Amino acid sequence: MVLMETDSIECLINNDEIHHIHQFSSTKSQGRATVVNSPATSVYELLECPVCTNSMYPPIHQCHNGHTLCSTCKSRVHNRCPTCRQELGDIRCLALEKVAESLELPCKYYNLGCSRIFPYYSKLKHESLCNFRPYCCPYAGSECAVVGDITFLVAHLKDDHKVDMHTGCTFNHRYVKSNPREVENATWMLTVFHCFGQYFCLHFEAFQLGIAPVYMAFLRFMGDEEDARKYIYSLEVGGSGRKLTWEGTPRSVRDSHRNVRDSHDGLVIQRNMALFFSGGERKELKLRVTGRIWKEQQNPDSGVCIPNLCV
Repeated sequence: MVLMETDSIECLINNDEIHHIHQFSSTKSQGRATVVNSPATSVYELLECPVCTNSMYPPIHQCHNGHTLCSTCKSRVHNRCPTCRQELGDIRCLALEKVAESLELPCKYYNLGCSRIFPYYSKLKHESLCNFRPYCCPYAGSECAVVGDITFLVAHLKDDHKVDMHTGCTFNHRYVKSNPREVENATWMLTVFHCFGQYFCLHFEAFQLGIAPVYMAFLRFMGDEEDARKYIYSLEVGGSGRKLTWEGTPRSVRDSHRNVRDSHDGLVIQRNMALFFSGGERKELKLRVTGRIWKEQQNPDSGVCIPNLCV
């Protein structure tokens, strides 16, 4: 029995529940797959907040009767234990925090391919950056909560959001708006392109910047940032003998569309310029955005990057 007194309150943990702490996580190979054994349920449940069911991290709080909960939930329960309804006070379960320091756990995405094991307090940071974590739906027209791998999300975009799908690395995007002075809600248009064996999302949005609307087009790569940097894209809009061009590296869908938009990392067109490109009496917006995607490859002889254009 592990016994620790905190302000004369005993924090009790049974030794049977923490037996073989360093050995409850292990890996073994079966053919090409790696199987990670899950941690002992009793130990893991000790560190699960009874309110939010998330893993608890210091400070771990407890009531006078020994019921624990995380610091986030403590501020939500109005100083009352959610289990016994007794007053919580300000008692920390230092013994449980010490037990957590001794634990090693597999990444929660082990079933998606991550075979790494981490100390308990390092696990959370890794999982927030793990390359095997699911991707969020890149559709910007609604707060879609769907997550999954790229193959699943492509099917989801096509079937549920009715997004246009195109094959090839060039595109020609037309945007028409009868009253360009009204931007009550952001206008979201998304097209998915498949080229180089990868998927790219072309966004075209109208939003208010200061007192006037602006229009923005940008590309996001359906994959991680490291792979996104292998590609370059260009965008062009023009009319009346003028043109505006943009060239850059696509951002990963790991980065939200709002972050990309707010950083203006793409082709940004002010309303007056957009109306000028539209021609006519400047009463109707008619923009045609063209572009292409290419992949730069390293020339082994000269060390110079050369563009690899899809055909």
